[in-house]
Amino acid sequence: MPMELALIAEILSKSKTIAVVGLSSKTSRPSHGVAAYMQAHGYRIIPVNPREAGNIILGEYCYPDLITAAAEHRIDIVDCFRNAADIPPIVVEAIQIAAPYLWMQSGIVNAEAAARAEAAGIKVVMDKCIKIEHLYHQ
Repeated sequence: MPMELALIAEILSKSKTIAVVGLSSKTSRPSHGVAAYMQAHGYRIIPVNPREAGNIILGEYCYPDLITAAAEHRIDIVDCFRNAADIPPIVVEAIQIAAPYLWMQSGIVNAEAAARAEAAGIKVVMDKCIKIEHLYHQ
């Protein structure tokens, strides 16, 4: 099994809680569909979106940032639905909360931010959809 496939299998099997950064309340948005799928497959979804903070998305309270979310929940995966340029501050927060995994969705690549996360001991997946990978690894 190639290393990335082994990492993805590890992430999906060891994780229970996913902080979805950039989760939208709009059901037409990819972040909403992916989070709803993962929730339906037994993962706890923690919405993180400053524009939606205080709202309820998929039955869960939405937090303004990872720090606030992590004060109330143990976060296993930080799943990013943000532009590549927005990833560095998310990595800073992921390091602060000692998240074990950082996942950048399809089309999101920030090698510098990934290297910083990995240097802090966070395992990183880039440019992959967690829903598609979950379907593949079932």
